[in-house]
Amino acid sequence: MIEPKIRAVPGFSFVGKNVGIVDSSLDFGCVVADRPCAAAGVFTRSSMPGAPIIVGREHIASGRLQAIVVNSKNANVATGARGIDDARAMCRGLSEACGMAPELVLPASTGVIGRRLPIEKIKAAFAGLAGELADDAAAAERFARAIMTTDVSPKWVSGKVGNATLLGVAKGAGMLEPNMATMLAWFMTDADVPAELLRPMIQRVADRSFNRMSVDTDTSTSDTCVVLANGKAGPVDLAQFEQVLSEAAIYLAKKMARDGEGATKLIELHVVGAQSQDQARKTARSVINSPLVKTCIYGADPNWGRFIMAIGKVFEYEVSREKLRITFGRGEDRRVLDAATVEAGNMDLDALRQLLKGPEVHVELDLGCGSEAYHVWGCDLTEQYIHINAHYTT
Repeated sequence: MIEPKIRAVPGFSFVGKNVGIVDSSLDFGCVVADRPCAAAGVFTRSSMPGAPIIVGREHIASGRLQAIVVNSKNANVATGARGIDDARAMCRGLSEACGMAPELVLPASTGVIGRRLPIEKIKAAFAGLAGELADDAAAAERFARAIMTTDVSPKWVSGKVGNATLLGVAKGAGMLEPNMATMLAWFMTDADVPAELLRPMIQRVADRSFNRMSVDTDTSTSDTCVVLANGKAGPVDLAQFEQVLSEAAIYLAKKMARDGEGATKLIELHVVGAQSQDQARKTARSVINSPLVKTCIYGADPNWGRFIMAIGKVFEYEVSREKLRITFGRGEDRRVLDAATVEAGNMDLDALRQLLKGPEVHVELDLGCGSEAYHVWGCDLTEQYIHINAHYTT
């Protein structure tokens, strides 16, 4: 069971503070464990990964980590060899401050691409850092706020698995598409789960959650999702642990979609009745990524033809118009549109408009081809998204 709250995890300490990267807001954070942890993660599939991704992949390859160091406001991407040096310097600074090998530190950066980190400001942040770390929920909250960029709100979730605690902290609001999305997410737990089991588990979890959300179809250079397990609570039921980890990741994924840049609505889209997982997945992505679908939902325009258009863009598969059913909403208020409804002229567009006005829009597409299903989360597309991104660096 998960809860939308932040809680301390035995053996982990946090810090979140300002180091002056751009302004006076929180822009630097660390997570430090009191012992090396089993670790596993998944990263962006971008062919232009940021320097922290390159260094982070090296460090996590051993399956052991003890700390995370992260800055916001600057992504340290497209910065060449100097960017790699800066990412290593971040790891070295935290390792020297807290007494661990630099290879046990995972670096992360998020923000503007193509600008070198103000590394001297970050180096200065390590002076006295060990004394600033705290192991309570308030410190974890400061860390969660320090990693935000265009996020409207911080994102966290916690859960219990037997005697063990799980805490998930994430950021993400733009450059999101179902391909690991523009996001940073870290899970800390005192459960004892070996790294060789965490590796396939976190990939499965990411495929159920972070790989199924979309804000604007763009894939980031900096995506990171990592789990650290210090083992202090002892072994747990692995199936139950993966279930709670999945629920936590899905919760955070939906929070990111709901918090999309300029968004006013969360869209939950379910594709059912597909002949294969490939058809279900491609159809879901075609629809959730469509600017026309997103804008019609933003304006509560009952133009259901936008969905027909997006389904038809999946050229590999034919869908019978006579078998296709589109359901808006849930429960007694839901509206079903199909060939018979259109032919009879029984479309209640005013009722559909009301369903589209809510803060959450639920849509089910039944392709009538088979038994495979897939679901994704997204958001509407508004004028504010354009404003945010047209002036992102000014």
